[in-house]
Amino acid sequence: MAEDVDIRQHITELVSTEHTLREQLAAGEISSDEEHERLRRVETELDQCWDLLRQRQALRDSGGDPGRAAARSEGTVEGYLG
Repeated sequence: MAEDVDIRQHITELVSTEHTLREQLAAGEISSDEEHERLRRVETELDQCWDLLRQRQALRDSGGDPGRAAARSEGTVEGYLG
């Protein structure tokens, strides 16, 4: 479970980064292009973290070892249709 806590903490940090980027754009500290590029990277990493948590929970629910879960590639998590 400690790893779940670490993943959730990282998610919180990424969400904070999202807010900071939006504030920097509103204040004119970064360009729209820079904000979009950096947000895209943050959002991809968020998707990967949430996917990892879901994998860990699925393994736990099925009696498996959540430690076997692994972060999936950007192409995989961004290719999901929700």
